[in-house]
Amino acid sequence: MVKNGRLGACWTYMYAVQCGKCLKWRQILTQEEFEVIRANVSKDPFVCNNKLKAKCDDPADLEFDSSRTWVMDKPDVPKTPPGFQRDVILRKDYSKMDAHYTSPEGKRLRSSVEVATFLDENPEYKKSISVADFSFITPKVVPETVPKDFVRKLRPEKKIVKHGGKMFFGSA
Repeated sequence: MVKNGRLGACWTYMYAVQCGKCLKWRQILTQEEFEVIRANVSKDPFVCNNKLKAKCDDPADLEFDSSRTWVMDKPDVPKTPPGFQRDVILRKDYSKMDAHYTSPEGKRLRSSVEVATFLDENPEYKKSISVADFSFITPKVVPETVPKDFVRKLRPEKKIVKHGGKMFFGSA
């Protein structure tokens, strides 16, 4: 679940990939399946035929539009190591996302330095994983899909107000 930075407020989200042939968006049902596709997309580009029961002639599963906030992930991000959970959190100002991993013991790891320390303190994991298996590269928020009535604070006295596709500066 993607958390939006407000206490108790969470958004549900879905995984989607774009077909390399027909450019239609296909929904991916699980995080694990999405991570496998993302980790190998440069070597094995996604096409509709790779998805069971989907063909390029079929209608798109979803449309890229502003009915939801979209974030675009980088290709070739490594698949999350077994037993760990990767979470991305949307900042409440929609500016960017943050990534962290949760270890099987429940420890939250927010950087490669923290992963290295964790692996040093838990050598049983060093046999099967390394720091290179973790990526803190985050998806980028697509600005055109941020809610139109969203107000982002610059400084306590300044705001950016988006209205009708245009940005205005004003006083608080």
